[in-house]
Amino acid sequence: MNPLTKGFEGIISPDSVEANLLKKLDPIRLPQHIAIIMDGNGRWARIRKLPRIQGHRAGVKSVKSVIEYAARLTIPVLTLYAFSSENWKRPEHEVNTLWRLLRQYLRSDLVTLQQNNIRFNTIGRISELPSTVQKQLAHVIQETSSNTGMKLFLALNYSGRTELVDVFNKLLKSRNDFPIEAFDIESCLYTAGLPDPDLLVRTGGEMRISNFLLWQIAYSEIYVTDVLWPDFGGLHLLKAVHE
Repeated sequence: MNPLTKGFEGIISPDSVEANLLKKLDPIRLPQHIAIIMDGNGRWARIRKLPRIQGHRAGVKSVKSVIEYAARLTIPVLTLYAFSSENWKRPEHEVNTLWRLLRQYLRSDLVTLQQNNIRFNTIGRISELPSTVQKQLAHVIQETSSNTGMKLFLALNYSGRTELVDVFNKLLKSRNDFPIEAFDIESCLYTAGLPDPDLLVRTGGEMRISNFLLWQIAYSEIYVTDVLWPDFGGLHLLKAVHE
């Protein structure tokens, strides 16, 4: 019996597509870090002639599903691209709604994170976020700090180029010996101490990396699916890992 199926007992049918995919996975070869570009909320809403915000609301459900599946798969690290630095250019009401949805998620799903032994954290310029969001993030980070299972990172106000700018400025302030080596940069990344992503997943079909983890994905496998993020769930994650 594949040990991975133990995490899904009572959750999926033994004869389901998910069960068959799980049987094919080699636990030893599972990704140590999966990063996901969650794209397609707006298109999902437009296709259904709904306001964009309804696409974001539907996307939150996919976030919950994928986090739980990844934890059950015993993936050590999961990083979700939730809000890029470029997203500030969106209409103010949409940005404010995104922060409200994030706060709602953090309040409602803290129990789920605890039950699944997930340790929560963030990457990005968090100090530039609304104070109410910062406070809620800090609370969940503190409450889950002793959990020993999967590490979940939300990339918020994140930009791969900005991350490298922050790295170089930190190095310039902290040292006077040059040249700088690759390990010096890696030690100052937002993701310092984490394995680089083995697998980068992008939903929505766009063939680009959108300024996400530019240094870290140098050798990542890239999996692009046409499935829009609100339609992406545990089964799709399993397919990506299997591929």
